[in-house]
Amino acid sequence: MQSRLKKTLYLSLAAISLGAASLSATSASAKSYATAGAYQALKTDATTRNVEATGTNALYTKPGTVKGAKVVASKATMAKLASSQKSSDYFRAYGVKTTNRGSVYYRVVTMDGKYRGYVYGGTVATAFEGGIKSANTLTDATMPLNKTVYLSDTNKDALWTSPKYTQYKATKINLQNTTSVDAWTILAAKTETRGGALYYYVQNAKTPTIKGWVLASGTSTNSTAATAHNSVTIKYQAADGSTVSTVSWVNPQAKAAANGVAVAVKATDENSSKVGLKDFVAKSVPTGYVASTTNNGSDPASTTINYGTTIVININKQATSKLSFYDTTKANGITGGTAMTAANFVGGVYPAIATSKQEAALQGDATMAFNTDNLTAMFKDVTIASTDKVATSDITDAVDATGKTVTVKKGETYHVVYSIAKEATKAANANAKYGDSIKVGLKQEKLVAGSAAKTNVSDPTNGNYAK
Repeated sequence: MQSRLKKTLYLSLAAISLGAASLSATSASAKSYATAGAYQALKTDATTRNVEATGTNALYTKPGTVKGAKVVASKATMAKLASSQKSSDYFRAYGVKTTNRGSVYYRVVTMDGKYRGYVYGGTVATAFEGGIKSANTLTDATMPLNKTVYLSDTNKDALWTSPKYTQYKATKINLQNTTSVDAWTILAAKTETRGGALYYYVQNAKTPTIKGWVLASGTSTNSTAATAHNSVTIKYQAADGSTVSTVSWVNPQAKAAANGVAVAVKATDENSSKVGLKDFVAKSVPTGYVASTTNNGSDPASTTINYGTTIVININKQATSKLSFYDTTKANGITGGTAMTAANFVGGVYPAIATSKQEAALQGDATMAFNTDNLTAMFKDVTIASTDKVATSDITDAVDATGKTVTVKKGETYHVVYSIAKEATKAANANAKYGDSIKVGLKQEKLVAGSAAKTNVSDPTNGNYAK
């Protein structure tokens, strides 16, 4: 009996042990995710929140340990940004979330807006640690002995509120009311910590309210005063006949030229910045305007221009169009269809397009017809992918990531890769002008098995996409 009792006890303990092991295995298989607290905007001085990647952590759409977080920039990409010598690869931190495990994740964006997301920042919400660290985007430089300088080229690109990409959303300062003979006082000197370019903070001696940062290489200690022998005056005239601005193109090498000699537009005549008259006229169009196709016969691209004369360039208001997207494979196409929203695209955001490409394609003369052909260049090398879809029946003509034809079975995930439906888009916008909302037709290029890869996301608040 004692032997039977021992055997029963042994079997019972074994059963308990197996049950415990089974419970442990079940618990281990259920992945545990963190939860994030409420989003908090950072309110300290924005210039103190410039940071750089350390390369130890990736960038995510959500705090990295929260369910549904997707990679925006991998750890390898963040390491490249960390070692970059370009100011555009710095980040600005502007928000924070803390998980229930005490991990701090900062909301950051690169200075050029290319990458935006959450990165691990340590365990204290008052310091930048982990995947980012504080950065000084500018370094003090030695002030020059001569603090009075002249700008080599007083076009609209000369001065910035901060050297480009050393502060988030640094902007250009309009110089349309200044001339090449204006004196400027150097108030400070800095070099880019990455790149090493030297900048001066200058103030207009005639109008002290005009001041900003300029590349030191864009200044000179010699005045290039405009005379009848070395300059051409350019007057930019609005559609109502009013003068918007007047600037002078000065060729310092033409001092001996007689008044009335023709400018060698297509040859060697240049100003002190090595810019010819034709290019200077194009670059100096006042902010918010574009040159008209008709310029009173004074267009330096097609007309002989003489030194000592004034030319009139007609300009019109610049307008920016917004885009809305339509899936042309659906029954109603563009004209009768319903516009797609950000939620229709991978990651719940519109396709990521560089700002410079958007400006080139969407900005133009408000009186001119919108050129839909420019959309092709805008979306070049951009993958337009849908959000994940679930097959309701077997799809036999799908492809995998390598382009090999595969079958997506019912219930499996796939996504659509679109391309621009050129002819449908052109037809839908036949009467559109710059500034009008543009309807972009998309056609299904291919069905791809699995989820769409997302390497970067666009800013959901992008003003060039119609909501």
